[in-house]
Amino acid sequence: MRPFGSVRQRGRLYEASYWHNGHRHVAPTTFTTKGDARAFLSAVETDIRRGVWIDPWAGRLRVSELAEEWTASNPNKRQSTTAREELTLRLHVLPTIGEQRIERVGPRDIQRLVNSWRSEHAPRTVKRNYEVVRAMFGYAVRNDWLARNPCRNVNLPPIEGTRRFDLTPEDVAGMVAQVPVEYRPMIWIGAALGLRWSEVAALRVGRLDLDAGRLAVAEALVRGTGGRNVFGPPKSKAGQRTMFMPKVIVAMLSAHLEQAGFTDDDTDELVFTDEEGGPLRYSNWRRRVWLPAAAAAGCAGAGFHDLRRLNATTLVVEGIDVKTAQTRLGHADPRTTLAVYASAPASIDRAAADVIGERFFGEKAKKASGTKSPRHFRANRSEGSGAPES
Repeated sequence: MRPFGSVRQRGRLYEASYWHNGHRHVAPTTFTTKGDARAFLSAVETDIRRGVWIDPWAGRLRVSELAEEWTASNPNKRQSTTAREELTLRLHVLPTIGEQRIERVGPRDIQRLVNSWRSEHAPRTVKRNYEVVRAMFGYAVRNDWLARNPCRNVNLPPIEGTRRFDLTPEDVAGMVAQVPVEYRPMIWIGAALGLRWSEVAALRVGRLDLDAGRLAVAEALVRGTGGRNVFGPPKSKAGQRTMFMPKVIVAMLSAHLEQAGFTDDDTDELVFTDEEGGPLRYSNWRRRVWLPAAAAAGCAGAGFHDLRRLNATTLVVEGIDVKTAQTRLGHADPRTTLAVYASAPASIDRAAADVIGERFFGEKAKKASGTKSPRHFRANRSEGSGAPES
Protein backbone atom coordinates (compact mmCIF):
# COMPACT_ATOMS: atom_id res chain seq x y z
CA MET A 1 0.00 0.00 0.00
CA ARG A 2 1.38 3.37 -1.01
CA PRO A 3 2.28 5.50 2.03
CA PHE A 4 0.34 8.69 2.69
CA GLY A 5 2.13 11.84 1.49
CA SER A 6 5.76 12.15 0.50
CA VAL A 7 9.04 13.13 2.11
CA ARG A 8 11.75 15.05 0.28
CA GLN A 9 15.22 15.85 1.52
CA ARG A 10 16.21 19.53 1.49
CA GLY A 11 19.89 19.71 2.35
CA ARG A 12 20.21 18.25 5.83
CA LEU A 13 16.47 18.58 6.57
CA TYR A 14 13.34 16.81 5.36
CA GLU A 15 10.16 18.33 3.92
CA ALA A 16 6.79 16.56 4.26
CA SER A 17 3.88 17.17 1.88
CA TYR A 18 0.55 15.58 1.05
CA TRP A 19 -2.56 16.07 -1.10
CA HIS A 20 -6.01 16.69 0.39
CA ASN A 21 -9.23 18.03 -1.16
CA GLY A 22 -7.43 18.61 -4.44
CA HIS A 23 -4.67 20.77 -2.96
CA ARG A 24 -1.07 20.02 -2.11
CA HIS A 25 -0.16 20.90 1.46
CA VAL A 26 3.39 21.30 2.74
CA ALA A 27 4.20 20.90 6.43
CA PRO A 28 4.69 24.30 8.09
CA THR A 29 8.12 23.17 9.39
CA THR A 30 10.93 20.95 8.19
CA PHE A 31 12.24 17.94 10.11
CA THR A 32 15.69 16.79 11.17
CA THR A 33 15.01 13.12 10.36
CA LYS A 34 12.97 11.27 7.79
CA GLY A 35 11.22 9.40 10.58
CA ASP A 36 9.96 12.66 12.11
CA ALA A 37 8.57 13.70 8.74
CA ARG A 38 6.81 10.35 8.37
CA ALA A 39 5.41 10.64 11.89
CA PHE A 40 3.97 14.04 10.97
CA LEU A 41 2.29 12.60 7.88
CA SER A 42 0.90 9.70 9.90
CA ALA A 43 -0.67 12.16 12.36
CA VAL A 44 -2.16 14.18 9.50
CA GLU A 45 -3.63 11.04 7.93
CA THR A 46 -5.23 10.12 11.25
CA ASP A 47 -6.75 13.61 11.62
CA ILE A 48 -8.21 13.42 8.12
CA ARG A 49 -9.81 10.05 8.85
CA ARG A 50 -11.25 11.35 12.13
CA GLY A 51 -12.57 14.50 10.45
CA VAL A 52 -10.56 16.89 12.64
CA TRP A 53 -7.94 17.95 10.09
CA ILE A 54 -7.31 21.67 9.68
CA ASP A 55 -5.26 23.49 7.09
CA PRO A 56 -1.94 24.19 8.88
CA TRP A 57 -1.38 27.39 6.91
CA ALA A 58 -4.91 28.80 7.10
CA GLY A 59 -4.66 29.26 10.85
CA ARG A 60 -2.15 31.99 10.16
CA LEU A 61 -4.84 34.10 8.52
CA ARG A 62 -5.55 37.29 10.38
CA VAL A 63 -9.10 38.04 11.48
CA SER A 64 -9.23 40.92 9.01
CA GLU A 65 -8.33 38.54 6.17
CA LEU A 66 -10.94 36.04 7.32
CA ALA A 67 -13.53 38.84 7.39
CA GLU A 68 -12.73 39.74 3.80
CA GLU A 69 -12.97 36.10 2.69
CA TRP A 70 -16.24 35.55 4.52
CA THR A 71 -18.06 38.67 3.32
CA ALA A 72 -17.18 37.79 -0.29
CA SER A 73 -18.10 34.10 0.03
CA ASN A 74 -21.85 34.36 -0.61
CA PRO A 75 -22.82 36.50 -3.62
CA ASN A 76 -26.48 35.56 -3.16
CA LYS A 77 -26.72 37.27 0.22
CA ARG A 78 -28.98 40.32 0.37
CA GLN A 79 -27.02 43.54 -0.06
CA SER A 80 -28.60 44.99 3.06
CA THR A 81 -27.33 41.99 5.06
CA THR A 82 -23.85 42.28 3.57
CA ALA A 83 -23.77 46.01 4.32
CA ARG A 84 -24.80 45.44 7.95
CA GLU A 85 -22.20 42.71 8.43
CA GLU A 86 -19.41 44.79 6.92
CA LEU A 87 -20.37 47.73 9.14
CA THR A 88 -20.38 45.52 12.24
CA LEU A 89 -16.95 44.12 11.43
CA ARG A 90 -15.42 47.47 10.55
CA LEU A 91 -16.70 49.34 13.60
CA HIS A 92 -16.97 46.73 16.35
CA VAL A 93 -14.67 43.80 15.59
CA LEU A 94 -11.63 44.57 13.46
CA PRO A 95 -10.36 47.52 15.55
CA THR A 96 -10.00 45.09 18.49
CA ILE A 97 -9.01 41.69 17.08
CA GLY A 98 -8.48 42.39 13.38
CA GLU A 99 -4.71 41.82 13.49
CA GLN A 100 -4.85 38.59 15.50
CA ARG A 101 -4.23 35.26 13.80
CA ILE A 102 -7.45 33.27 13.75
CA GLU A 103 -5.81 30.22 15.34
CA ARG A 104 -4.96 32.33 18.39
CA VAL A 105 -8.48 33.67 18.96
CA GLY A 106 -10.22 31.77 21.74
CA PRO A 107 -13.46 31.97 23.72
CA ARG A 108 -11.76 34.29 26.21
CA ASP A 109 -11.04 36.82 23.45
CA ILE A 110 -14.63 36.66 22.21
CA GLN A 111 -15.97 37.12 25.75
CA ARG A 112 -13.78 40.19 26.22
CA LEU A 113 -15.07 41.57 22.93
CA VAL A 114 -18.68 41.02 23.98
CA ASN A 115 -18.02 42.63 27.36
CA SER A 116 -16.61 45.72 25.66
CA TRP A 117 -19.82 46.06 23.64
CA ARG A 118 -22.05 45.72 26.69
CA SER A 119 -20.85 49.03 28.12
CA GLU A 120 -21.84 50.98 25.01
CA HIS A 121 -24.65 49.13 23.27
CA ALA A 122 -28.07 47.67 23.99
CA PRO A 123 -28.31 43.89 24.58
CA ARG A 124 -30.01 43.37 21.23
CA THR A 125 -27.16 45.13 19.41
CA VAL A 126 -24.59 43.08 21.32
CA LYS A 127 -26.32 39.86 20.28
CA ARG A 128 -26.50 41.00 16.66
CA ASN A 129 -22.78 41.83 16.61
CA TYR A 130 -21.95 38.49 18.23
CA GLU A 131 -23.96 36.56 15.62
CA VAL A 132 -21.88 38.18 12.88
CA VAL A 133 -18.62 37.13 14.57
CA ARG A 134 -19.89 33.60 15.19
CA ALA A 135 -20.95 33.21 11.55
CA MET A 136 -17.56 34.47 10.36
CA PHE A 137 -15.61 31.96 12.47
CA GLY A 138 -18.11 29.26 11.50
CA TYR A 139 -17.05 29.86 7.91
CA ALA A 140 -13.44 29.21 8.93
CA VAL A 141 -14.42 25.92 10.60
CA ARG A 142 -16.37 24.78 7.53
CA ASN A 143 -13.30 25.39 5.39
CA ASP A 144 -11.03 23.41 7.72
CA TRP A 145 -9.12 26.54 8.71
CA LEU A 146 -10.02 26.05 12.37
CA ALA A 147 -10.86 22.93 14.34
CA ARG A 148 -13.40 24.70 16.59
CA ASN A 149 -15.34 27.93 16.62
CA PRO A 150 -14.03 30.27 19.36
CA CYS A 151 -17.58 31.62 19.75
CA ARG A 152 -18.69 29.04 22.30
CA ASN A 153 -19.78 29.25 25.94
CA VAL A 154 -19.96 33.04 25.63
CA ASN A 155 -22.20 34.91 28.07
CA LEU A 156 -24.47 37.43 26.35
CA PRO A 157 -26.55 40.10 28.09
CA PRO A 158 -30.20 39.08 28.56
CA ILE A 159 -32.74 40.57 26.17
CA GLU A 160 -35.93 41.79 27.79
CA GLY A 161 -38.53 40.48 25.33
CA THR A 162 -39.37 41.88 21.90
CA ARG A 163 -39.44 45.62 21.45
CA ARG A 164 -42.87 46.70 20.32
CA PHE A 165 -45.34 49.55 20.59
CA ASP A 166 -48.95 48.40 20.49
CA LEU A 167 -50.60 50.94 18.20
CA THR A 168 -54.33 51.39 17.65
CA PRO A 169 -56.15 52.63 14.55
CA GLU A 170 -56.69 55.89 16.43
CA ASP A 171 -52.93 56.22 16.96
CA VAL A 172 -52.37 55.74 13.24
CA ALA A 173 -54.92 58.42 12.38
CA GLY A 174 -53.22 60.76 14.84
CA MET A 175 -49.82 60.24 13.22
CA VAL A 176 -51.19 60.59 9.70
CA ALA A 177 -52.58 63.99 10.60
CA GLN A 178 -49.04 65.15 11.43
CA VAL A 179 -47.44 63.92 8.20
CA PRO A 180 -47.09 65.86 4.92
CA VAL A 181 -49.90 64.96 2.53
CA GLU A 182 -47.64 63.17 0.04
CA TYR A 183 -46.50 60.67 2.68
CA ARG A 184 -49.82 59.96 4.40
CA PRO A 185 -50.67 56.97 2.16
CA MET A 186 -47.37 55.34 3.19
CA ILE A 187 -48.50 55.10 6.80
CA TRP A 188 -51.95 53.84 5.91
CA ILE A 189 -50.44 51.20 3.61
CA GLY A 190 -48.19 50.06 6.46
CA ALA A 191 -51.16 49.73 8.80
CA ALA A 192 -53.93 48.55 6.48
CA LEU A 193 -51.84 46.27 4.25
CA GLY A 194 -48.96 45.35 6.57
CA LEU A 195 -46.18 46.25 4.14
CA ARG A 196 -42.66 46.81 5.42
CA TRP A 197 -41.20 50.29 4.96
CA SER A 198 -38.75 48.89 2.38
CA GLU A 199 -41.68 47.47 0.38
CA VAL A 200 -43.68 50.68 0.54
CA ALA A 201 -40.69 52.78 -0.54
CA ALA A 202 -40.04 50.45 -3.51
CA LEU A 203 -43.64 50.47 -4.74
CA ARG A 204 -43.91 51.42 -8.41
CA VAL A 205 -46.91 52.75 -10.32
CA GLY A 206 -47.07 49.62 -12.46
CA ARG A 207 -47.54 47.46 -9.38
CA LEU A 208 -50.90 49.06 -8.67
CA ASP A 209 -54.10 47.86 -10.35
CA LEU A 210 -56.55 50.39 -9.00
CA ASP A 211 -59.42 49.14 -11.18
CA ALA A 212 -59.16 45.69 -9.61
CA GLY A 213 -58.14 47.09 -6.22
CA ARG A 214 -54.95 45.05 -6.10
CA LEU A 215 -51.33 45.77 -5.17
CA ALA A 216 -48.28 43.65 -6.00
CA VAL A 217 -45.19 43.51 -3.78
CA ALA A 218 -42.20 42.64 -5.93
CA GLU A 219 -39.32 44.79 -4.69
CA ALA A 220 -37.77 46.23 -1.57
CA LEU A 221 -35.62 49.34 -1.18
CA VAL A 222 -32.78 48.69 1.25
CA ARG A 223 -29.46 50.14 2.25
CA GLY A 224 -26.60 48.49 0.40
CA THR A 225 -22.83 48.56 0.76
CA GLY A 226 -21.51 52.07 1.28
CA GLY A 227 -24.94 53.30 2.39
CA ARG A 228 -26.35 53.56 -1.14
CA ASN A 229 -29.95 52.69 -1.99
CA VAL A 230 -30.41 49.27 -3.56
CA PHE A 231 -33.53 47.71 -5.08
CA GLY A 232 -33.86 43.97 -4.61
CA PRO A 233 -36.37 41.22 -3.90
CA PRO A 234 -38.44 41.28 -0.70
CA LYS A 235 -37.08 39.78 2.50
CA SER A 236 -38.10 36.24 1.50
CA LYS A 237 -39.68 34.42 -1.42
CA ALA A 238 -42.99 34.56 0.44
CA GLY A 239 -42.63 38.35 0.47
CA GLN A 240 -43.43 38.45 -3.25
CA ARG A 241 -47.20 38.65 -3.09
CA THR A 242 -50.30 40.29 -4.53
CA MET A 243 -53.19 41.41 -2.36
CA PHE A 244 -56.50 43.19 -2.52
CA MET A 245 -56.73 46.65 -0.93
CA PRO A 246 -59.54 48.26 1.06
CA LYS A 247 -61.55 50.65 -1.10
CA VAL A 248 -60.40 53.57 1.04
CA ILE A 249 -56.76 52.78 0.25
CA VAL A 250 -57.59 52.49 -3.47
CA ALA A 251 -59.21 55.93 -3.44
CA MET A 252 -56.30 57.35 -1.44
CA LEU A 253 -53.69 56.01 -3.91
CA SER A 254 -55.74 57.16 -6.88
CA ALA A 255 -55.76 60.70 -5.52
CA HIS A 256 -52.05 60.50 -4.73
CA LEU A 257 -51.13 59.40 -8.27
CA GLU A 258 -53.30 62.10 -9.78
CA GLN A 259 -51.75 64.76 -7.56
CA ALA A 260 -48.25 63.57 -8.52
CA GLY A 261 -49.15 63.75 -12.22
CA PHE A 262 -48.58 60.08 -13.02
CA THR A 263 -50.10 58.49 -16.12
CA ASP A 264 -50.61 54.91 -17.27
CA ASP A 265 -47.26 55.10 -19.07
CA ASP A 266 -45.30 55.75 -15.85
CA THR A 267 -45.24 52.12 -14.80
CA ASP A 268 -41.62 52.17 -13.62
CA GLU A 269 -41.94 55.38 -11.58
CA LEU A 270 -41.82 55.17 -7.80
CA VAL A 271 -45.09 55.96 -6.07
CA PHE A 272 -43.30 57.71 -3.19
CA THR A 273 -40.15 59.79 -3.66
CA ASP A 274 -38.06 62.40 -1.88
CA GLU A 275 -38.20 66.13 -2.57
CA GLU A 276 -36.02 65.72 -5.67
CA GLY A 277 -38.04 62.85 -7.14
CA GLY A 278 -35.51 60.17 -6.18
CA PRO A 279 -35.82 57.08 -3.98
CA LEU A 280 -36.46 57.69 -0.29
CA ARG A 281 -33.74 57.04 2.27
CA TYR A 282 -35.06 55.38 5.41
CA SER A 283 -32.85 57.28 7.86
CA ASN A 284 -33.86 60.65 6.43
CA TRP A 285 -37.56 59.78 6.19
CA ARG A 286 -37.61 58.42 9.72
CA ARG A 287 -35.92 61.50 11.15
CA ARG A 288 -37.86 64.11 9.19
CA VAL A 289 -41.29 62.51 8.84
CA TRP A 290 -41.92 59.58 11.16
CA LEU A 291 -40.35 60.59 14.47
CA PRO A 292 -41.96 64.08 14.66
CA ALA A 293 -45.36 62.64 13.72
CA ALA A 294 -45.14 59.80 16.25
CA ALA A 295 -44.11 62.20 19.03
CA ALA A 296 -46.88 64.68 18.19
CA ALA A 297 -49.47 61.89 18.25
CA GLY A 298 -48.31 60.66 21.67
CA CYS A 299 -46.65 57.54 20.21
CA ALA A 300 -43.00 58.37 20.83
CA GLY A 301 -41.02 55.14 20.66
CA ALA A 302 -43.18 53.54 17.98
CA GLY A 303 -41.55 52.36 14.77
CA PHE A 304 -42.91 51.92 11.27
CA HIS A 305 -42.75 48.15 11.81
CA ASP A 306 -45.32 48.51 14.59
CA LEU A 307 -47.84 49.32 11.85
CA ARG A 308 -47.17 45.86 10.48
CA ARG A 309 -47.74 44.33 13.91
CA LEU A 310 -51.03 46.22 14.20
CA ASN A 311 -52.07 44.80 10.84
CA ALA A 312 -51.23 41.24 11.91
CA THR A 313 -53.08 41.65 15.19
CA THR A 314 -56.15 43.06 13.44
CA LEU A 315 -56.25 40.19 10.96
CA VAL A 316 -56.08 37.58 13.74
CA VAL A 317 -58.51 39.34 16.08
CA GLU A 318 -61.06 39.85 13.31
CA GLY A 319 -61.12 36.13 12.59
CA ILE A 320 -59.15 36.09 9.33
CA ASP A 321 -57.69 32.61 8.96
CA VAL A 322 -53.99 32.31 9.70
CA LYS A 323 -53.08 31.16 6.17
CA THR A 324 -54.59 34.28 4.63
CA ALA A 325 -52.93 36.49 7.23
CA GLN A 326 -49.60 34.77 6.59
CA THR A 327 -49.92 35.28 2.83
CA ARG A 328 -50.86 38.95 3.08
CA LEU A 329 -47.97 39.65 5.44
CA GLY A 330 -45.51 37.71 3.31
CA HIS A 331 -44.40 35.36 6.09
CA ALA A 332 -42.73 32.08 5.15
CA ASP A 333 -43.97 30.46 8.39
CA PRO A 334 -47.44 31.02 9.94
CA ARG A 335 -45.88 30.71 13.39
CA THR A 336 -44.19 34.05 12.77
CA THR A 337 -47.58 35.63 12.16
CA LEU A 338 -48.91 34.43 15.50
CA ALA A 339 -45.88 34.29 17.78
CA VAL A 340 -43.99 37.41 16.73
CA TYR A 341 -46.47 39.87 15.27
CA ALA A 342 -49.99 39.28 16.52
CA SER A 343 -50.74 40.43 20.07
CA ALA A 344 -53.89 40.74 22.15
CA PRO A 345 -55.14 44.36 22.38
CA ALA A 346 -56.43 45.53 25.75
CA SER A 347 -60.02 45.64 24.48
CA ILE A 348 -59.88 42.01 23.35
CA ASP A 349 -58.24 40.95 26.60
CA ARG A 350 -61.03 42.74 28.52
CA ALA A 351 -63.65 40.94 26.45
CA ALA A 352 -61.93 37.61 27.17
CA ALA A 353 -62.06 38.34 30.90
CA ASP A 354 -65.77 39.14 30.64
CA VAL A 355 -66.44 35.87 28.82
CA ILE A 356 -64.60 33.89 31.50
CA GLY A 357 -66.38 35.80 34.26
CA GLU A 358 -69.76 35.09 32.74
CA ARG A 359 -68.92 31.42 32.30
CA PHE A 360 -67.81 30.94 35.92
CA PHE A 361 -69.97 33.46 37.74
CA GLY A 362 -72.96 34.12 35.45
CA GLU A 363 -76.55 33.30 36.33
CA LYS A 364 -76.32 29.66 35.29
CA ALA A 365 -73.09 29.15 37.20
CA LYS A 366 -74.50 30.84 40.32
CA LYS A 367 -77.63 28.69 40.30
CA ALA A 368 -75.59 25.51 39.85
CA SER A 369 -73.23 26.35 42.70
CA GLY A 370 -75.77 28.01 45.00
CA THR A 371 -73.58 31.14 45.38
CA LYS A 372 -74.60 34.77 45.27
CA SER A 373 -72.95 37.53 43.26
CA PRO A 374 -69.21 37.68 44.05
CA ARG A 375 -67.96 40.59 46.12
CA HIS A 376 -64.44 39.69 47.17
CA PHE A 377 -62.00 36.80 47.47
CA ARG A 378 -60.51 35.27 50.61
CA ALA A 379 -56.95 36.42 51.09
CA ASN A 380 -55.99 33.37 53.17
CA ARG A 381 -55.72 30.39 50.80
CA SER A 382 -55.78 27.97 53.75
CA GLU A 383 -59.35 29.02 54.57
CA GLY A 384 -60.82 28.03 51.25
CA SER A 385 -60.29 27.35 47.58
CA GLY A 386 -60.14 30.99 46.50
CA ALA A 387 -63.75 31.06 45.19
CA PRO A 388 -65.67 34.31 45.75
CA GLU A 389 -67.61 34.57 49.02
CA SER A 390 -70.74 36.55 49.78
